[in-house]
Amino acid sequence: MSLKKHIDNSRETALIGMDIPWLLNQWVQRVPDKEFMIWEPFDGLSEAYSYGRVQREAKQLAAALTTVGVRSGDFVIIHLENCPEFILAWFACAELGAVAVSTNTRSVDRDMQYYSEHSQAVCAITQPAFASMVRRSCSPGIPVIVTDNNAGVAADIPSAAIGTAFNDLLTKAVDDLPDRPADALANLSVQFTSGTTSRPKAVLWTQANGIWAGKISASHMKLRHEDKTLIFMPMFHTNAQGYSMLATLWVGGTFVMQPKFSASRFWPISLKYNLTWLSTIPFAIKAISDQSVPEHSYRFWGTAAHLPGLKDKFGVAGMGWWGMTETLTHGIVTDIDQPGPHGTIGRVAPEYDIEIRTSDGKIAGVGERGLLFIRGVRGVTLFKEYYGSPEANEKAFDTDGWFDTGDIIRIGDDGYLYFSDRDKDMLKVGAENVAASEIESVILASGLVAECAVVAQKHFMLDEVPVAFVIPLNMPDVDLGVRLLSYCRDNLADFKVPFSVHVVGELPRSTLEKVAKNELRNRLSAIESQSDL
Repeated sequence: MSLKKHIDNSRETALIGMDIPWLLNQWVQRVPDKEFMIWEPFDGLSEAYSYGRVQREAKQLAAALTTVGVRSGDFVIIHLENCPEFILAWFACAELGAVAVSTNTRSVDRDMQYYSEHSQAVCAITQPAFASMVRRSCSPGIPVIVTDNNAGVAADIPSAAIGTAFNDLLTKAVDDLPDRPADALANLSVQFTSGTTSRPKAVLWTQANGIWAGKISASHMKLRHEDKTLIFMPMFHTNAQGYSMLATLWVGGTFVMQPKFSASRFWPISLKYNLTWLSTIPFAIKAISDQSVPEHSYRFWGTAAHLPGLKDKFGVAGMGWWGMTETLTHGIVTDIDQPGPHGTIGRVAPEYDIEIRTSDGKIAGVGERGLLFIRGVRGVTLFKEYYGSPEANEKAFDTDGWFDTGDIIRIGDDGYLYFSDRDKDMLKVGAENVAASEIESVILASGLVAECAVVAQKHFMLDEVPVAFVIPLNMPDVDLGVRLLSYCRDNLADFKVPFSVHVVGELPRSTLEKVAKNELRNRLSAIESQSDL
């Protein structure tokens, strides 16, 4: 047996008998009345959910799901904005052994149809605002369960022809829930993530992956049982699920959840609950930068890179990290006691191996940059697979088990690592990863252009926005840009719709006749303020 296999076996052995229901039950046994989740809607009153209540209602929902045909191993779409029902549905799937497929709520019909078909989901859970779209996009026969609110805003439940009321399912006796022994390697969840391909890939996590995400995230951040955090980032993403919710669950802490980020509510909520830590993004930090800073309880904020200025401006320590859905948690991270220089993402986390390879395949040295590869144990410390995509799995991993992240990393002279760039066909729009090829495929499907290329334009708040350069199919067409944007709005999530469309007679070419996207990017001036819009 190889050394790597011995190490892999050791990682798996360390999680025997553990899964998400086991972890939740640990805290129910010890502190059943402690607040696990506090819901802070923008409309209406806040509501606390103890560890005991979350377990009880998740089991009731799990038992009810069996009555509509959901079985262990089945896939269930959860298409909900941040709300208590999301948490209950996610844990209900974990209790039942079903796979929670959390989908981006900014998706359109085209996306939802793909999610449903690719996962072969047998059920969907959503809210009134999305119910009709989910019903027409998913397989005709599958049950659709609908909440009575849109992220806290009361709303009428659609007709029975569209869906079943969520609250009606919370009356089911838990005695009807089938027994399921803890299985760390059973499938847990799917998150769809954009890669360089034209359609998102289904990142499949096991129960062990969920445990690992919580345990290692909490360890990196040195969380404690009394810690409290705020979750405003979408629960369908790894940041909120792994870094925040599962890390909180591991230590038995408390999280306060909002429907989304609110600059005006940030400090009032932070003070109301004496919050102690936060996983955030540059957009949110910029949004509160002009506000006065009150005396608060925050110990640290974590974000995409170490920002020493947080201490001077907000009175909090900063952590920098790098991670992705496939790595579950931070694969590279700073230490809160040894944070390193400005802008660093830290050093390799002790739970992972990394290689930074130059363009000729050699290992990068100090001062060099290269493509980041990371290695762990699939299904334990790395995601299990891209579900339903054998070609994507084969391409993502080399023969020695190294996973190609697609990110370019620079090794500083001091040994600290810095994020340098991403695959040139990937954009970072706010907190969302966007594949240029997906936008290009939609534009070409419009039948209005002969060729197109999508590149990133720098943006002062969103980091980047997509911009399309197109060659018309028929010249001239003065309304082409307007028509293309309308088509994109119908077929792409809003954050994927091009910020602008540039009609050109030809596209610049490289020596291999590929579109020279660097030349197109150089044509676009950075949007540095509101006045540039």
